[in-house]
This record gives sequence, structure tokens and C-alpha cells, in this order.
Amino acid sequence: MITATRQASKPVTGLERIVQSVKGVVLGNPFASSQAIHERLTKFRALPVFSSDALSSSAYGPEETLLALAAGGAAALVYSFPIAVAIVILLGIVTISYRQTIKAYPNGGGAYIVAHENLGSGPGLTAAGALMVDYILTVSVSVAAGVAAITSAFPDVQDFKVPLAVFVVAIFTIGNLRGVRESGAVFGLPTYFFVFAMSALIVGGLAKILMGEAPAGLFEHGPVDEEEVQATTGISVFLILKAFSSGCSALTGVEAISNGVPAFQPPESKNARTTLSIMAGILAVLVLGVSLLAYTWGIIPSHEETVLSQLGKEVFGGENLAYYALQAGTAMVLFLAANTAYADFPRLGSILAHDRFMPRHFAFRGDKLAFSNGILLLALSAIVLLIVFNAEVTRLIPLYAVGVFVSFTLSQTGMVVHWLNLRGEAGWRSSLAVNLVGALSTGLVAIIIASTKFLDGAWISIALMGVCVALFALIRRHYDWYERVVAVSEDEASRGVPSASPREAARDHVVVPVEGLNKVTVGAIGMARAISSNITAVHLTDDLSAAEDFKEQWERVAPDVPLLIIDSPYRAFSAPMLAYMDLLERTEPDKRITVILPGFKAHHWWESLLHNQAIRRLRPFLEEDERIRVVDFDYDVDRGNGAPPAAGTPVSV
Repeated sequence: MITATRQASKPVTGLERIVQSVKGVVLGNPFASSQAIHERLTKFRALPVFSSDALSSSAYGPEETLLALAAGGAAALVYSFPIAVAIVILLGIVTISYRQTIKAYPNGGGAYIVAHENLGSGPGLTAAGALMVDYILTVSVSVAAGVAAITSAFPDVQDFKVPLAVFVVAIFTIGNLRGVRESGAVFGLPTYFFVFAMSALIVGGLAKILMGEAPAGLFEHGPVDEEEVQATTGISVFLILKAFSSGCSALTGVEAISNGVPAFQPPESKNARTTLSIMAGILAVLVLGVSLLAYTWGIIPSHEETVLSQLGKEVFGGENLAYYALQAGTAMVLFLAANTAYADFPRLGSILAHDRFMPRHFAFRGDKLAFSNGILLLALSAIVLLIVFNAEVTRLIPLYAVGVFVSFTLSQTGMVVHWLNLRGEAGWRSSLAVNLVGALSTGLVAIIIASTKFLDGAWISIALMGVCVALFALIRRHYDWYERVVAVSEDEASRGVPSASPREAARDHVVVPVEGLNKVTVGAIGMARAISSNITAVHLTDDLSAAEDFKEQWERVAPDVPLLIIDSPYRAFSAPMLAYMDLLERTEPDKRITVILPGFKAHHWWESLLHNQAIRRLRPFLEEDERIRVVDFDYDVDRGNGAPPAAGTPVSV
């Protein structure tokens, strides 16, 4: 076993070096895998990273309730504060339920993990699809709402809201590619500033109410001009439920902490539960405070100016420094709310990739230990939504919150099954009761949201969830098929790898990069035996524990074939392999080096996407060296069409 140094992990081509230099300026120097533990978050850092989505929703959740009620005229606005109370009660139920989840799943208990483990693959994938759609919408809605805060204070930039929104997404994509710990440092100050600004607004408003300076008494109907709010429908149970479902967007992001428990410093579970409780307490105060002030001042929802902007002018006495500080803090935290999705979407993608429900590339950590491919997919999807819906919160909100309550329901139902399976343990009955109440409550809300918002756009989210589940199932089916057709037992592998035969000193040193033990590897080693008795199998990894298991398995199957393990702490592949080839050339100047590149023969474009074929990326670099002979070993498999597979064919030398 040898280790690739930082120098041996640097790019080898001119273009790659230029790209790496740019990444170094933008993202900073790469982190070694061993630094992962040092990237853990304290409670103080974790709160803005995982809670900015939930906390920022207090800026638009109460406003969406008012917008929905406005359809019933001025008289309907009186229900805004009671609806806010109902939402806070629901928040309390969800928070207590997820504290149970964190306790039961200290290694991370997102909806997918809980539902998949306790309810099965179908509900688990449904939860995963719902969460992924909701994470994308979190970025879109949060950024659009942040832009709305800016355009409320500066109406002249209204025409530039889409380019501004796309620019913000790009900035935060770069920020998250820099790594989790740096994200916490960068995003912490704006989040805490927003909480301070909102607290000042609420305290100032309550002070005016108590001193009699508010336009209405504490529980009197605000001075809403009946002519300013024209009713388009009657006040009905459906209208109240629709307003409640709109306001429930304030609960999006609550699950993020339970899904990100491994990112906390030890003791992970305790710190995560404490952070969840703090976040829920702050959110409850903000939602109730904004709703009470809006009700008391009789704020009329408008598409041109946000409710918070109107409240800021009323409480702070006009467009002064305090007002602009509130708007700036609101815009910043709404932008930062997207960071919750940036923290959890890539992590969920990595979990799904490990379970073979997403392409393997999504399990790869980039230079800064972030799941780079997941971050880029999230950013691209959010940008598409912002462009299609013109970065308008009102058009995006109907798509929102459906997915999160579906995932809430499946997660809590999974926890009910979890406690039923642990009958007899201390406290299982009380834990079961807590999660049962959570499952019933969130399930009812999911039905309300889907039914009241279906025609307004919720059907799009539901359809996207279905598409995600279908794609997950198809990807898993392909990987299961691939593993089945290339699988080989240790006995079969031992028989498939011919033993070294006595011969004169080998002229060639054959190197075979190997990823695992399967028919592809066995065939490539067999070809190497036909060329030379001097063979080295090379396994490159950034997971030494898994490499040790592979080493033990290899020694049982092919004890006479030396296995070299290259530890790549910077997660590079081509550069460490080429550094090893350079070492061979220097230490064995009298040998000709032959490199066999094994790979799976893809028949369709989507198969090429699912198999990254990292080994084949070595070819153009190796071909530049006249002393190295390169052989592609394409392994084809029987696809059931009657044609025999052309397994183990050296397609090019």
C-alpha cells in the first residue's frame, strides 16, 4: 500500500491544470479525506447551515396566508392570526416527532432512510423523490423571495429579478463547493442578523401596541379598508384550508437537521436535537410575531411590496436605516435559506447513489469534501425553475410544501413501525404515541395541501415526484442487472484466474487497474497472464477500510497476483496512477510496461452515464509515453437477445 501525495494528485494536462488553478482561486485548496472529521459543525455553526430555510420562511409564510385569505375580502383577513397559531402547533408536533427520529437514528435519519428501512423500498423512494423536488423548490422559492425583498426596497430593479436570481444561485453554488465548514462561517452572520432584525421588528411592534400607538387594539380587527381588498370568493372552509396550506410553507426545512446529523460535532445526536429545538423555538416566535403585527396593523398583501416591507415602514416609522437593515437582513437570509437544500440535497443524492438508486457519480466527494455533482444538479434545476416561473414567489409557492409534508408523513409512519418493532424496550409506548400523532397530523396536512393547491400547480410537484421514483427504480434495476451478470464467487474467480507458469524472465510488466472482484476483473487478469507472468493489480481508493476488505478477498482469490493499493486522500484517479507509472519506468528501465484497461461495454448512452469508466480516462495520458503499451479490455455481457457476448476482447492495442 502506498499513498498519493498532494503533488501526485495534481492534474496532468494543461487544460486540467488551468481548471484546477481557477478552482483553487474560487474554491480554495483541496481537502484530504482525513480532514472530514474537522469539517464537523458546532451547534452555533449548524443553526444557520441547516435552519436558514425554516427560519427564513417566516418572511413569506404569513404573507402567503394573507394572500390566500385576500380572495375572501377584508373580512377573511381576521383568520390570519388563528391560522398562524395552528401552524405553530403543527410545528411543535413535527419538532417533537423529529427529536425522536434523531434519537433513534444518530447516524442520520432523513425521511428516505427511515421510510426505506421500516416501510420498504417504494415508500422510501417516494420520500426521496418528494424531498429532492422540495429541495429544488427551496432554492427557487428562497432566492425568488430574497429578490422580492430587494425589489420592494428598490422598485427600479424589478425588471432584472431573473438575472439577479440566477446570479445569487451561482454565488451560493460556489460557496457550497468550498465545503461545509466554510459555508457555516460565511452564512452564520446573515442568519443571526436576520433573527436580530426580526426580533427588533416584533419587539418594536409589540411596544407600540402596548403604548397604544398601533392603529387597533391587540385583539381587534385591523383597520382594513373594505374597498382595498375586493373579495373574489366567499369565506369558506376551503378558503381557510387553502390559506392554512399556504402558510404551512413555513415548516419547510424542519427535517434538514435530522438528515444532517453526521455533520455535527460529537455527540452528534444530542447536538442535533438541541439545534432542532432552538430552531423551532425561534421560528415559532417569528411566525406568531409577524402574523400578529400584520393582523393588528391591517396589512394588505400586495404583489408589488412584501408584508415585511410594509410592516417595517409602519413599525420603524418609514424608509429609514432600521427599515433598510430589515430588508437587507431578510434578503440575505432568504438567499441563504437555499443553503439548507445545498446541505441536504447532495447528501441525499450520495445516500441514494450508495444504494444504487442514482448514478455512482453522486457519491463522489469533490476537492473540498462536498458532494460536488449533487450541488451542481441542484443549482441547474433551481435555475431552470427560476427562469420558467420568472422568479415569482406567488407562482412557485403552489408547487411548494407538498413534497415536504409527504416526506414528513412517510418518515413519521416509518418511526411508528420502528417503535412497534422495538416493543418491550423502555419508553417505546410514549415514543410510539409521539410519532403516531406526528404521522396523522402531517398526513392530514399533506392531503389538505395537495387538494387545495392541486390545480394551482401542486400537480407539477406530484408529477415530478413520480418521475423521480420511476428513475430511481430504473437505475437500481440496471445496477442490479449489472452486478448479477458480472458477479463471480471466490471459487469461480480462483478458477478463472490462471496460475503463473514457469517461464523465462518476463519482458513485460503488466499493470491492471481493478475496481472490484467480478468477471471484468477476472477476464482482465486472465488476459494479463497470457502476456506475462509479471503482473501487478492496482486498486486506487479513498476508503482504506473498504480497501482492506478487498485486499483480504483478493489474497484468497489470486494470492500469486500482487495487489498494490494506492490511497488517494485527495480523491484523484488519473494523476496518482500516472505517478505510479512514472515510478515503474524509473525503477524498471529494462521492462516494457503494458497497461490493461478493463471496462464494461455500454450499448446505450444512458449506460455510459451510469458507469463512469474512470479507468478508461487513463488512455490518452498513457498513449503519450512510447514505453507504455495500452490494451482496452471490453467486457460485454449476455443481454438475452440470443447473441453470445464478446467478453474479454482486446479492442485496441
